[in-house]
Amino acid sequence: MTTIQTWGRLSNTEHDVISFQTPNQVIQQLQQYLPGVAYGMGRSYGDVALNTQGHLWQTTTLNHLISFNFATGILHCEAGATLQDIHRTLVPQGWMLAVTPGTQMITVGGAISNDVHGKNHHASGSFGDHLLSIKLLRTDGEIIECSRQEKSEWFYATLGGIGLTGFILEAKLQLRPIDGPWIESETIPYYSLQEFFALADASEADWEHTVSWIDCANSSSTKGLFIRGNLAQVQYKPNPKFKDKNFPFTPPISLINKITLPVFNFAYFHGNTLKNSHRTIHYEPFFYPLDTIHDWNKMYGPRGFYQYQSVIPRDVSLEATHEMLKMIKKSGDGSFLAVLKTFGDRESGGLLSFPRSGVTLALDFPNRGEKTLKLFNELDHIVSEAKGRLYLAKDARMPKTLFEAAYPRIQEFLKYRDPNISSNMSRRLLGI
Repeated sequence: MTTIQTWGRLSNTEHDVISFQTPNQVIQQLQQYLPGVAYGMGRSYGDVALNTQGHLWQTTTLNHLISFNFATGILHCEAGATLQDIHRTLVPQGWMLAVTPGTQMITVGGAISNDVHGKNHHASGSFGDHLLSIKLLRTDGEIIECSRQEKSEWFYATLGGIGLTGFILEAKLQLRPIDGPWIESETIPYYSLQEFFALADASEADWEHTVSWIDCANSSSTKGLFIRGNLAQVQYKPNPKFKDKNFPFTPPISLINKITLPVFNFAYFHGNTLKNSHRTIHYEPFFYPLDTIHDWNKMYGPRGFYQYQSVIPRDVSLEATHEMLKMIKKSGDGSFLAVLKTFGDRESGGLLSFPRSGVTLALDFPNRGEKTLKLFNELDHIVSEAKGRLYLAKDARMPKTLFEAAYPRIQEFLKYRDPNISSNMSRRLLGI
């Protein structure tokens, strides 16, 4: 047995980790290790890819980029390839993923299973909008090749299907051409939620990537930094040499607390407002600011942390977001890594996909036990009243009632669930 810890470091649980060396080995041997669930880079915050005391099918050895068509931009790869593998191979050749989340340390299979999104949902949708086909292995040995045109029901069940429809062997992705690895970026301070929404609306037409950091610790005001960017046409500029850092130890208590958080947030806000708001930046620090700090999740101490990410329909988003921030400030349990951004009107096709038209708020909270869970229950009430939903890739404790209300296509999805795939999340939310 191997001890596995999720990115939130909320638990240490024992698993029988099975590592396959080739797709043929998966096809021939998977039935020996049932039930189980696929496990990639371990960047999910909660229990979506845990199967305590059971089998985990490690996918990271199945990481080949099988072929790439430079005329069409179509990539054929194994599901264990990471987004970093793809970018570091193909960005120098003038190609990039159309949608990428806040870390590139995830596998293609994980990106599909969680239908991840990035800073450009209003322009390009979610990861699944650029997924062309999936090669899926069912645990009974059946191999299903599906796309929007062929066996589309399997395609949309697997997209965002949290790994429960089968073992993803391969995928084909549509990449986008780029002039170079650079982003023209602009940072604008804002001082109210109304100002954030005005910036978001004004930026959608001309800026592909938009996101904001929000100070949720300041009890007297709401302020933040609105960041927007476009791919630059700068071709010749020396590539930066990134120096990876390591968070050296796990502190005995969380470094994010009532004393440190206001200081961190004050320094971050004013430090960024004093800098030149316009700059040309390499895509890696723009898209993945935390990837160069290995083990940054240790800063929350030995008890770990939760991430609470919701999406609220746009017509009630101002009021609901205001109420959520008010509740968080009142609790004194604020978050330094607090992200507020808008989703576009593109509806994600996956039966359990998270993105929808509206506003998403993502916050990290140190695990303070019942106090933290009580706050989440109060936030759940706001999300439920607003007819919003929580992100399964980040979740570790959502009530089943909220899940069932927020994801209305559950029963349709269950028709395609593989009976020999089970995870801590599936047992918690689906009872299977």
